[in-house]
Amino acid sequence: MNDDSFFSTNRLIEFGMSMAVAQQMVQTMNSAITNMQIPGSMNAMHPAPAPFYYAMIEGSQAGPFSEQELSRLIAEKKIVKETYIWKPGLPNWEIAEKLPEILKLVALAPPPFQQNQ
Repeated sequence: MNDDSFFSTNRLIEFGMSMAVAQQMVQTMNSAITNMQIPGSMNAMHPAPAPFYYAMIEGSQAGPFSEQELSRLIAEKKIVKETYIWKPGLPNWEIAEKLPEILKLVALAPPPFQQNQ
């Protein structure tokens, strides 16, 4: 009889703790849903700000540059794979070839024009 009483007490405690955890989960989900921004007539979606970069060009810090400006500098060979680049969010300057977004710009840059003879 003691085993049944002890077992049922454990079950009641377990049930009570499960309910407390469930209530916390419901409160967290309700809070997340309440704070969620859904684009629409009431909540206009704001575009992410365009990224900007700084570069070490000819021994001097230059910038800020947009991706379009970086593409031009890459095409003009003023930015090469060894050029140091920094953007907000980076803890330190990195060489261009280590930044995927810069490699993308290099891949999109046209090759130098050579007229066939």
